[in-house]
Amino acid sequence: MSTEQTTATTKSAGHVIVDTLDAHGVKRIYSIPGESYLDVLDGLHHSSIENIICRHEGGAAYMAEADGKMNSVPGIAMVTRGPGAANAHVGLHTAWQDSTAMVLFVGLIPFEHRGKEAFQEFDPQMWFESGAKRVMTLDHASRASEIVAEAMFAATSGRPGPVIVGLHEDIIKEQISPELHPNIPVATGGMTVEDWKALNEALQESDKPLFITGGNDWTTEGAEALTTWLEEHNIPAAAEWRTEGTVPFTSPSYVGPIGYGRPKPTYDLLEETDLIVFVGTVPGDVVTDGFTIRQNWDKKNFLVTIDPSLRGRSGPVSHQIVAKPDVFVRDLVRMDLAVKDSWKEWTSRMRGEQEKFAALPSAEPAEGQARMDTLMANLVQSLPEDAMITLGAGEHTNWAHRYFPTNSYAAMVSARNGSMGYSVPSAVAASLNHPGRRVVTIAGDGEFLMNGQELATAAQYGATPLVVVMDNQEYGTIRTHQERDYPNRVSGTQLKNPDFAKMAEAFGGFGVRVEKDADVPAAVEAALKAIDEDGTFALIHLIVDQRVKAY
Repeated sequence: MSTEQTTATTKSAGHVIVDTLDAHGVKRIYSIPGESYLDVLDGLHHSSIENIICRHEGGAAYMAEADGKMNSVPGIAMVTRGPGAANAHVGLHTAWQDSTAMVLFVGLIPFEHRGKEAFQEFDPQMWFESGAKRVMTLDHASRASEIVAEAMFAATSGRPGPVIVGLHEDIIKEQISPELHPNIPVATGGMTVEDWKALNEALQESDKPLFITGGNDWTTEGAEALTTWLEEHNIPAAAEWRTEGTVPFTSPSYVGPIGYGRPKPTYDLLEETDLIVFVGTVPGDVVTDGFTIRQNWDKKNFLVTIDPSLRGRSGPVSHQIVAKPDVFVRDLVRMDLAVKDSWKEWTSRMRGEQEKFAALPSAEPAEGQARMDTLMANLVQSLPEDAMITLGAGEHTNWAHRYFPTNSYAAMVSARNGSMGYSVPSAVAASLNHPGRRVVTIAGDGEFLMNGQELATAAQYGATPLVVVMDNQEYGTIRTHQERDYPNRVSGTQLKNPDFAKMAEAFGGFGVRVEKDADVPAAVEAALKAIDEDGTFALIHLIVDQRVKAY
């Protein structure tokens, strides 16, 4: 280690930043290197923190955002100034709308060059303040550890979200005290006596109660405790769009997803139920179908969220409980209620609807073109209990919403802001976080090419996801809207694609191209075998007919 970075009594600010991240429990970061933060990269050289080198800043930001969804510690990304920061912006928007704790470190020009339009100069405050919880810049080297501790706190306190930390390349080289700032505790809220009484009374008065779970601010223990309580009381729970698994897919209390393209039974739930308890989320536009469902203020809604501003909600608010999900559940499970026959009937009916909706199609291939139904039937029956699914955006995701067995919290990692290109990076992050666990991602052909190059990252670091590319030669969701609003005038949505299986092989993984439904079972078997026996990622390029939907 050179004396430029450390002496007997000091360290460079860049090294102190790394030490502070380590003290906060950060296990890995996702980065694209830049000369603007070389001293931080040097600090990572001898650190226990794993530095995952990505192929594009958008991929790095997506991986960090996915990391924040899966862990109690914010996801960390590092990029360079100007173009690097611009490319990472897509991950920040995802973290903002999905309420994900994430910290993006951005290398900046030398401090004394500010305001001169130096090479790659930009103003972090002006670029990011509308889409981040805080934007901070390290202007004084002595505050390096303090700034990092503040950033980690800001990302996790209240409603989680993204935080930006700008690092001037000269400031981070300055020698400072190696003493670290303590971790700042985050307030978790909880039910007051009045909250408890109000919810208890509302539940006792209700004949058709419904819980809706969402957000990323849970732990496995909290999700399991809620599931046990719901099952004991015969009360149903639905999942906010793309957050399935908090209440397991197999639970008798789980009654399906609520979001874009949802099945009709869960669509009708919102109006039929006489009490909704939203936990970790609010009734936003996706849940309420564009602020149109359950808008009557006579409806009874309890909102459990640590965010007192209730950003993003619509419709009636009967009572807010200011608490993070786990703390709310800790208090809820002490509530022992007499189970009503109406609860049993209501939950049984809605669970029956969900079971019919999620029943697998035949695993036997049909004649002709490859089908997602056949692939899902063959894949799902081979999945272990703890399988995970990651998703970007597009109609291809609906096969997972319908059939994939998400049986624990964070078994589904997805982009609720509809961000395309999220599938492969999130699958890489999930596989790195959970080595040995079956991780599957379903990507559309249009989405895959936005960040498919991160398969190189998967190969470099030993990530082993199964990537299913559903190739219908179009931007399917947009085509659906187009046919609705401009029928028979297809414009700007059709695609000509490469051989994705050969791309997978070029990146160092297993790839198989499937055009006929008869070849689907063997392709699934071969892909899973490559993952389990060869320790590589695998990709199934499934070429399907256009205009075929999951439901």
